[in-house]
Amino acid sequence: MQREEASRRRFGPRSLLRSLLRLAHTRSLRVRFGLGVVGLMVVALALFGAFVYLNVDKGLRSGVDDSLRLSASQAAATIDLDNGKLVLGDSLSGSNTALGSLQARGHTVRYLGPNGEILGGFGSLWNSPVNSQSLAAARTGRPAFFDLSDAAADKDYRLYTLPVVSGQNVVGYVQVFQSLDSVEETLAELLAALLAGGALITVAGGLGGYFLAGRALAPIDAITRTARRISARDLSARLNVRTSDDEVGRLASTFDEMLARLESSFKRERQFTADASHELRTPLAAMEAILSVVRSEPRTAAEYEEALDDLAEETARLRALAEDLLRLARGAQPISAEFAPVDISMLVQDVADALRPLAEAKGLYLRSNVTQDLTLTGDSDSLIRVFLNLVDNAIKFTEQGGVTVRAYSDGGAAVVDVSDTGVGIPPERLPSIFERFYRVDSSRSTQGTGLGLALALQIVQNHGGTISARSSEGEGSTFIVRFGKKTLNG
Repeated sequence: MQREEASRRRFGPRSLLRSLLRLAHTRSLRVRFGLGVVGLMVVALALFGAFVYLNVDKGLRSGVDDSLRLSASQAAATIDLDNGKLVLGDSLSGSNTALGSLQARGHTVRYLGPNGEILGGFGSLWNSPVNSQSLAAARTGRPAFFDLSDAAADKDYRLYTLPVVSGQNVVGYVQVFQSLDSVEETLAELLAALLAGGALITVAGGLGGYFLAGRALAPIDAITRTARRISARDLSARLNVRTSDDEVGRLASTFDEMLARLESSFKRERQFTADASHELRTPLAAMEAILSVVRSEPRTAAEYEEALDDLAEETARLRALAEDLLRLARGAQPISAEFAPVDISMLVQDVADALRPLAEAKGLYLRSNVTQDLTLTGDSDSLIRVFLNLVDNAIKFTEQGGVTVRAYSDGGAAVVDVSDTGVGIPPERLPSIFERFYRVDSSRSTQGTGLGLALALQIVQNHGGTISARSSEGEGSTFIVRFGKKTLNG
């Protein structure tokens, strides 16, 4: 007994319900999708089954009503009227073929007087008690239907009462009974078929949904496995999922693109760290060497002064590098709230005037062609640093000729370009000149930190602009800074 009780608890309805609830709350999208399909199919099949069942029931009952009308008409056609009274004649005779066919079909027919008294009839229910409600509507002269139940026999019947009218008076009634067993049997068979078919379809749909969800979510599993393998040291893993252009396929492609961007970003950061370490070690190593040489033996005052000058130069280089690195770090997230209206025309002209003596000291010209009243919203100190860097580089890498600075409006955008007649930039190096610590002179013999153009690019982008360069080796270079309409005032 205890084993049977335990078995019922284990496999009973409550256990099944708890299992379904656990499945419904599972974290697996595949299971949840399958259960969702089952739920939708159950609702859809229930609505469809109810629609079919009700329509079939209505159709069967309508057929019964039509049969009762026809039978009552046939039975009424066999009676006669004599002075307003029903005369059955051969209505109950077995020789009447019409009534015989009704009796063969299992119909009960009886004839009632004007007060509801039974005059005669045939069939299993012809002498059953007369239901007063069945006559209530028929007394108005209109036919009426009524449902009856025989509790003893556990049967339901449909009753049709047809009034017999003479003149304008109801002189009697013809009642026809038909069992609803055939209707109930048909509906029971239909209900069983709907339940069995619905259960099969639901199970098949749930399994199909579970399978299709597994197929559709396979790339998601691949993304999860790939994401677990990825680390900052190795971002080379890719999904390479070959799917159609659906949501999952686009997610996989986006994930691969994100990994590619992350890998590229990490490579740049590693390169930046390596370059920064090298740049920082270079002046420190020089300073250490100078101090080691000076301390190796007594020196003259002139030698100490020369060593201090060298130390001051390396210190200045180290300080410039540290300041540029800090500017790069601060400039990664610009604070637009600090922006204010800036007169670009005046700013560019001031930069040109400030650096003109430096150009003339090298025997170069520095020309400026500035359109007045060019203004935008930005940070004037940062913009001055951009143009100082561009003009200073142009002078530094030009030995003959000179530098031309222009500021003008182009299609509603403010444009500043700096052109020189210097050594130019090789075509293969041009795409990399805005990278951090990149120098066209790979020997690093030139002065500077290699961060000037990277800083200029960051500042211009923070102002919603673009910076580009074009150059021909041996013929000079031109750097173009363009600020879009959205940064301009007015």
